Amino acid sequence: MRGMKAAALLLAGSMALAACASDETDTGSADGGGGGSAAGEELMVGLAYDTGGRGDKSFNDSAYAGVEAAIEEMGGEVQELSPNDDGSDRAELLTQLAEQGYDPVIGVGFAYGEIIGDIAAEYPETTFAVVDSSVAEMGAENLTGLLFAEEEGSFLAGAAAALKSETGHIGFVGGVENPLIQKFEAGYVAGARAVDPDIIIDTQYISPAGDFSGFGDPARGQIVAQGMFDAGADIVYHAAGGSGQGVFEAAAASGGRAIGVDSDQYETVGDPALQAVIMTSMLKRVDNAVESFITDYSEGAVEGGQDIVNDLSTEGVGLSTSGGQIDDIQTQIEEFRQQIIDGEIEVPTIP
Repeated sequence: MRGMKAAALLLAGSMALAACASDETDTGSADGGGGGSAAGEELMVGLAYDTGGRGDKSFNDSAYAGVEAAIEEMGGEVQELSPNDDGSDRAELLTQLAEQGYDPVIGVGFAYGEIIGDIAAEYPETTFAVVDSSVAEMGAENLTGLLFAEEEGSFLAGAAAALKSETGHIGFVGGVENPLIQKFEAGYVAGARAVDPDIIIDTQYISPAGDFSGFGDPARGQIVAQGMFDAGADIVYHAAGGSGQGVFEAAAASGGRAIGVDSDQYETVGDPALQAVIMTSMLKRVDNAVESFITDYSEGAVEGGQDIVNDLSTEGVGLSTSGGQIDDIQTQIEEFRQQIIDGEIEVPTIP
């Protein structure tokens, strides 16, 4: 996502997959020129991961890259914690970070939205942020929502899939069937149909709403994607976190292609055989959003109590071009991108 530097950070992250909050004590630190919080103190960033922790080569790793970029620029340290298997200890993770003096504290993933408002109220002197959850109605002035127009980037991914498909048949694999991941599906389907109204699109989720295992089960991801390839799809897009590894493996086994998500997975997958099947990735710039938030915090510029939306117009979402597999359709992709930015195309958020 950030070239060779970001790829190196993400690869390093994949070597340190987090297990659970009770045994996670890893901290990273770097010395920079000055930096620190608005009070002039050194940055102490608390990072509470989504399901799977660091090492997913996607969503969590992107958040980590953003923190690392901020620390490299301004100095400081990061404390990382990961939820247990069922995610029932998320409140404890945020509380632990706040109690230990980490500030700001960032919850990575919409599941933190259910409890982060309460934690922020308990620690009014700590600055919090949550990725993928709106805070505008919570009334917490020390809390910021970092949101994304996933449907817009996914529209471009769907258009790319339809333009490159040789069978007129593509697929979508979602990690968990909830409103957030349905935004990916809705945009993808709309983009594909904008190119070819008759295209066949298979869609399937790995786990139902409330069951977050679908984000961390590559074996099941492979089974779902393999079924699509066997049925005639030649390109499958995943929005399934760590389970996307299985989608790539199914594509490689079937002679098909895949579209990654969140990070530039062509750069982060770490396996040349899988890298070859990643046609593009829908970039969800969690790294940029997190880095920008931390920078604002260090400068005393966080307003709080509101959401920051990252979309095509801010380059908060988009498509990667690593590997060159979509170079020949850049003109069409750019036309769709501009039409969305100009409001000529309204991308749906519900399938």
